[in-house]
Amino acid sequence: MKDILIIDDEPEIRHFLSYLLTQKGYHVTLCKSGRDFYQMLPELSVDLAMIDVKLPDASGLDLLKQLKQAFPACKTIIMTGYSTVKTAIEAIKLGANDYMEKPFDQIEEVEALIEHLLDYPEAPGDADIQHLVGKLGLIIGESEDMRHLLTLAYKIARKNINVLIEGETGSGKDLLAQFIHQASRRADSPFIAVNCGALSESLLESELFGHEKGAFTGAVKSRKGVFEIAHNGSLFLDEIAEASSATQVKLLRTIETGEFRRIGDEELRRTNTRIIAASHVNLSRAVEENRFREDLLYRLEVVKLTIPPLRNRREDIPLLVKHFLNVHQSSLIFSDEAMKILMDYSWPGNIRELSNVVKRAITFAEGEVSLMTPSYLPEKMNNSPILLENQQLDQIKGSPLESYIDNWKKGIVQLWESENETALDEVLLRVKELEVEVGRAFVTKAMKETMGNRKAAAERMKISTRQLRYLLSEKS
Repeated sequence: MKDILIIDDEPEIRHFLSYLLTQKGYHVTLCKSGRDFYQMLPELSVDLAMIDVKLPDASGLDLLKQLKQAFPACKTIIMTGYSTVKTAIEAIKLGANDYMEKPFDQIEEVEALIEHLLDYPEAPGDADIQHLVGKLGLIIGESEDMRHLLTLAYKIARKNINVLIEGETGSGKDLLAQFIHQASRRADSPFIAVNCGALSESLLESELFGHEKGAFTGAVKSRKGVFEIAHNGSLFLDEIAEASSATQVKLLRTIETGEFRRIGDEELRRTNTRIIAASHVNLSRAVEENRFREDLLYRLEVVKLTIPPLRNRREDIPLLVKHFLNVHQSSLIFSDEAMKILMDYSWPGNIRELSNVVKRAITFAEGEVSLMTPSYLPEKMNNSPILLENQQLDQIKGSPLESYIDNWKKGIVQLWESENETALDEVLLRVKELEVEVGRAFVTKAMKETMGNRKAAAERMKISTRQLRYLLSEKS
């Protein structure tokens, strides 16, 4: 007989679950507070625990930690109201197997979840995760961060909540969004992706909400928007930070009410669409800088998943390389020296950049050699420093900028120590050259961080776009 512990301060919940589970043949222990729990703990025997996240004298998360410490194999379900869903997600991060929202609308789902957790000694869902990973071409690898990320994504996928994915460019946000959709109950319904940064404000609004014939110049017929097309499915809003303020307002209204209007139409339509949003920009920082609505962020990040950059999971690079070689059906092998360069490179473009590097090497080497040496890698990689986590150029050993500054200092010292005549103009010219080179380095960094958006890069550097073009050696 399996032992189930119920921790909840509401008598109705305790009595209902006790009756339901006793009828199923389980041995049930009831607990109404943190004090009760700690008194019972020495004598407890628990196979599964259902814990209310809010108790009058204790936090459900604290009880979860104590329970997992005392009974590592115990399965746990957090019980929560909608207002505390974020806390329930934190519980899953701490090791809870799942959570349920109160009141329990579907008793069958409660029973099925409990039976599922008790019937599988191994972590439930592992086989499903591996199947989906293989289907989508995702690579988990050896990274503990990636394993934890996909496990968390799988657990929340079946919940009807919005998800925000943050991660650097090329880190695989689109694949993670597809993983969540495929693992959800919406898998048989449409998955539609929209890049908010690739469309103008008017085109993005039409893409999202649709339009009626004659609504604007060029609207020769009525057209559905993705909120209609993705009804009962998932809508992936990539680069959500690029949406204009006006579009953000309309998105917020639709997410809150499930209602929208096509452009040029008075009819109010409804949609049941799950939103998965993504951004390479830190949206919390964008809120602080008044570039993104705080109320929209609150609606989008019910769960926030952050994909680690490739430089933080270098142990997975050999496996990823092998995967990309298999994708291109190539039997080529990277030499140890070439692989070391791949392992040491900073990968600002992440997995997408690695994929392109492997494809490039295959293109150049196919038919010539079977072993790819460093000569088949981009030249920049052979002299690239490993980037530190903070990515501050003035703190990166061996960076091109530091190299230039070192050479500049040596030149100035030589002029200082020279016994010959030294023209002051030459010294000042070298100072000016350094100023321009430092400026160009920081502008280049800002351009990378803003995906080539000159206006955004100029604002970040607090300079005009004219100055930015000058520092990039462009004609104004």
